[in-house]
Amino acid sequence: MQGTPNTGADIVTFGCRLNTFESEIIRAHTRALPGTVVIHTCAVTAEAERTARAAIRRVVRERPGAAIVVTGCAATLDPRRWAALPGVTRVLDNTEKLRAENWGAAPVPQPMHGIEGRARAYVQIQQGCDHRCTFCIIPFARGPSRSMPLGDLAAQLRALTEAGIQEVVLTGVDIASYGPDLPGAPSLGETLRRLLALVPGLPRLRLSSLDPAAIDPARDPALWRLLADEPRLMPHWHLSLQAGSDLILKRMKRRHGRAEALALIARARALRPGIGIGADLIAGFPTETEALFQETLDFVHEAALPYVHCFPYSERPGTPAARMPAVPKPERR
Repeated sequence: MQGTPNTGADIVTFGCRLNTFESEIIRAHTRALPGTVVIHTCAVTAEAERTARAAIRRVVRERPGAAIVVTGCAATLDPRRWAALPGVTRVLDNTEKLRAENWGAAPVPQPMHGIEGRARAYVQIQQGCDHRCTFCIIPFARGPSRSMPLGDLAAQLRALTEAGIQEVVLTGVDIASYGPDLPGAPSLGETLRRLLALVPGLPRLRLSSLDPAAIDPARDPALWRLLADEPRLMPHWHLSLQAGSDLILKRMKRRHGRAEALALIARARALRPGIGIGADLIAGFPTETEALFQETLDFVHEAALPYVHCFPYSERPGTPAARMPAVPKPERR
């Protein structure tokens, strides 16, 4: 959860970097709405929804009379439930939240100039997801994958660089799947190469989470050439692995296996010695036994991952995994 200080509405942000980026757009649209609190929700886990509801109760208790607007993925999936909470005055879905007119504001010239007081800014390169991992509800909240045109991205990076931003993080739901919906179907690597050439004044460019299957060297050789040769591309990859067991990965409907992930990590380290590699991992996925969980632990050691973002599996209503035999919650934790 992040509280976003501003001169208009107060914004409380839960979830991913994409939400953080979008909160900056909302902040610009709500400068004329003092006394309003925006709760920007996440739907990845039940815990994320629980903490958002707790934040609403806290606002009602500590700021009686404040207008509370709820938006984000959880609000998109079940708007009636959020609208029924005491104190909530309005619910906006993921499409409505980015339109200035829905906040009673005139459109704000783009691009946004990063997060106030920071040298790093987020830029959305892609939105939505075309995959259907059995545990994930986000494609239903964010819709299909849509890529931002290169010209728009370059204009945002130039403006941010001119404003003094030293590092831009490219973010989205599935940034490694960037490009198929654009003319010429450029890959992520090809787009990064062109962006860096078009914005030579940008000191550092960083990528948010990457799907291992989408960055296979055969699918995007340009990305690997950049990793090896471009010092402005930060030596940091965070992989959405989710598990280190082939059986669990199959039941998750992920598109990579254990061997492919190990090979990818080894190749990245060979091309860019010292690269920092992290990973997302889910503990207690349905049907996961102690032996299968040990396979993931063994993977972490074999891959020598210095950082993991590990969280317990959370049932998401309407997803295939929610109907699979569950691991007891205390065991997941």
